[in-house]
Amino acid sequence: MRRGLRHPGLVGRHEEHASGLASDLRAAVAGEVDFSAAARALATMDASNYRRVPAGTVAPRDAADIAAALEVCRAHGTTPVVARGAGTSIGGQATGTGVVLDLTRHMGGIVSLDPEARTAVVRPGLVLDRLRAAARPYGLTFGPDPSTHSRCTLGGMIGNNACGAHSVAWGTTADNVRSLEVVTYGGAELTLGRGGRGAPAGLLDLVDRHLALLRTGYPAGLPRRISGYALDALLPERGVDVARSFCGSEGTLGVVTEATVALVPLPAEPVLVVLGYADETAAADAAAGLLAYGPLTVEGMAADLVRGAQGLPRGGAWLFCEVDGAGAASRLVRAADALDAVVVREAAGQRALWRIREDAAGTATRMPGGGDAWPGWEDCAVPPARLGAYLRAFRALLADFGLRGVPYGHFGDGCVHVRIDFDLWTGKGVRDFRRFSEAVADLVVSHGGSLSGEHGDGQARAELLPRMYGEELVGLFGAVKDVWDPDGGLNPGMLVRPKPLDSGLRFEGLPVVGLGRAAARCVGVAKCRVDGPSAGPGVMCPSYRATGEERHSTRGRARLLHEMALGEVITDGWRSEEVREALDLCLSCKGCRSDCPVGVDMAAYKAEFLDRHYARRPFARPRSHWTMGRLPGWLAHVGRGLNAAMGLPFAARLAGVTPERTMPRVAERSFVSWFAERASNRPPSLTLWPDTFTNHLAPEVGGAAVRVLEDAGLGVELPPGRVCCGLTYVSTGQLGAARKVMRRTLDVMGEVTGPVVVLEPSCAATLRTDLPELLPDDPRAARLAASVRTFAEALETLAPDWTPPRLDRPVTGQTHCHQHAVLGDAADRRLRARAGLTGDLAGGCCGLAGNFGFEPGHYEVSVACAEDQLLPALRGAGHAEVLADGFSCRTQIGDLTDRRARHLVELLAEGVEEAPRAGPGTPGPGFDGVR
Repeated sequence: MRRGLRHPGLVGRHEEHASGLASDLRAAVAGEVDFSAAARALATMDASNYRRVPAGTVAPRDAADIAAALEVCRAHGTTPVVARGAGTSIGGQATGTGVVLDLTRHMGGIVSLDPEARTAVVRPGLVLDRLRAAARPYGLTFGPDPSTHSRCTLGGMIGNNACGAHSVAWGTTADNVRSLEVVTYGGAELTLGRGGRGAPAGLLDLVDRHLALLRTGYPAGLPRRISGYALDALLPERGVDVARSFCGSEGTLGVVTEATVALVPLPAEPVLVVLGYADETAAADAAAGLLAYGPLTVEGMAADLVRGAQGLPRGGAWLFCEVDGAGAASRLVRAADALDAVVVREAAGQRALWRIREDAAGTATRMPGGGDAWPGWEDCAVPPARLGAYLRAFRALLADFGLRGVPYGHFGDGCVHVRIDFDLWTGKGVRDFRRFSEAVADLVVSHGGSLSGEHGDGQARAELLPRMYGEELVGLFGAVKDVWDPDGGLNPGMLVRPKPLDSGLRFEGLPVVGLGRAAARCVGVAKCRVDGPSAGPGVMCPSYRATGEERHSTRGRARLLHEMALGEVITDGWRSEEVREALDLCLSCKGCRSDCPVGVDMAAYKAEFLDRHYARRPFARPRSHWTMGRLPGWLAHVGRGLNAAMGLPFAARLAGVTPERTMPRVAERSFVSWFAERASNRPPSLTLWPDTFTNHLAPEVGGAAVRVLEDAGLGVELPPGRVCCGLTYVSTGQLGAARKVMRRTLDVMGEVTGPVVVLEPSCAATLRTDLPELLPDDPRAARLAASVRTFAEALETLAPDWTPPRLDRPVTGQTHCHQHAVLGDAADRRLRARAGLTGDLAGGCCGLAGNFGFEPGHYEVSVACAEDQLLPALRGAGHAEVLADGFSCRTQIGDLTDRRARHLVELLAEGVEEAPRAGPGTPGPGFDGVR
């Protein structure tokens, strides 16, 4: 693991200064002050290509805390300060080298909401969707809605003048701000508004001296002009709106402590019209012409970004146009010169299509056919009528540089988002990144555009602002900065007097292979930070939903791994306690593998880290790694003896099990032993996988599966010897042992020629993903992985004419997180529907997650994860049958409720006619299944 190269004298002086600064801040503020390596590492990056290492973080409780923190920083040699919300800025402006103010922890409230005046007073750390949820009962919403609406904050939106899909109807954040309470670095507390209200001394005089420049220096016809300071809002004919001119200043002028914002009426009947066009430029050419028909959105996407999406009309590119009412939808379809159109009135169908658009900032980072793409030329805007011409020239420029990118975005406003496969790892690649940025800036300006159309300039584009505005107006930006912040303490290096756009890249010094490179895939869009009203049915990230702490989010853990690989902030490599502590509450649910737009697989990263963290230190491992992590071996060799052992005094503590849990009992008779004694004349159609949980702890599930499969006319055989997928070894980071177990299993399986049906979702997911990833050079691993089928998949493909029993009853319960993330549950949904089982299963993670919920220190988080989605679903389901295919899910439900959950095969087996009278799935002698 690489170590950062630092001069010892400089390090000593830095640490001495940081220690005094931290001490003084703790004495001055009521909120948390954290200068630990972990806190610094979590704040080094936002959603950009840049990295700046802060001295520490402060989570202020109120405006007084912000003012006190600024006063301390001034006293400590003008220590820089940057205000941070969700950390999703794409220009680098949410990072800083001094003190980072985390405004999300305590300053996220709504002060008041006035439905008659259609205004709300909010604090800067408020997540946008929480404001929208509060306004919805009054038929109102906040108009700007960037794709990060489920985690971005109002303070961050004000700082970047965020826009979103509905800007063609409701404008930018600046259009919807009425007044702002701000604190300057110098300590002035100002109320900003129209008529010059709140302007710092000297600002309006400076404007008066440059009226001609402000009237002629800004490009016209640009609804998305976000670059630079909006000084033209201070013109007399525009109402001398100080609050509006402050929006988009990226935290360089003052820190917002409170904002009064306008609310707009929700559409009475939102209808989504999706128009299909031959290609992206045809869609772009058409976008401006649709504005006359009053759409609320005109969003463009092309086929190279929409991969495998369902429900879209014919075409190679699409415009997503929301309108209010069926009549407006009909008029738009008639007016559009499109290849095809789809009109979606149902809310669920609209959400499914909008999810494609909202995830684009992440999915665009994975190029079709492989490879990574990055921000860097993210969101320029041109006059909407020029968009088609601009995109044709932009595509040609990409080709000239040998680059690939997938444009999409707010076509109705002429704003284009794109991630490009820059090589930011090598010197030549970085030089090409600079050359391309300069060339495309000139292209944008030649079309009368703005370098930034939504996300701000930050460090990514600020160096290029003279190409857009000229040196005189950019010089005026600097003079305005000096009026507001003469000490230069707020977010220095952003927007004005910027550092070079190719300096401070987060990839610098990072190993090009290994876990650091994998963690760098996280681009910081922070979908893992979603909670509250926006959480939805997904899985990621259950520990963040439980604790609300950045280090327990997928992004936070990826940042810590990134810093571990760099070795500057986290200096002890694989032995890092900061990383171990952050990963300790990772449930290995694999939700991020599917829910993260860029496919970060934190469960796999955790397994590798634990494997290396405890390398050559086996006795440093928690006891649970030796007990539950090697459970398949213990059950195979000790079996029912574990029941007696766990009944001994102090057994749970010795086994590394938390006392709040009761260990499941081992069945009197294993599924394998029952199967070996039964007779069947059917030739085998499939191999039924006797996973550890089914075999030893829930044999009734295996017996039920045999009954149903044979009723469907399928012959069943088991593997010719003991097999194990290696799940428990992988999840506890014992990868050497996992590989041995997997190789032994492959030896037993031999040449797999038919489907292998796996009843336990976590084992199926391990065989599908971890097996070939851990044994990439063994072709047998890939063949076995490709043979794995879930129970529902097997019935659907092997017995398509079989009619399941009609059960006709409501169900509730849990879709296993690994099934959600790896396997998919479409076949299960179809099977339940055919059997007359109605109702949806809860998303999320049950919180037990194998050994996780049994380990000391995890119980409260485990229960909190269950309370996120599972337990509320059970409480609201009345007497519905409780389904949970995962053994951990069933165990958690049994521990925390008085309900008994069952595998789907158990319900189907009960309905199968002429079921055997005895077997592991029915009450009979010799079986003690878990109940």
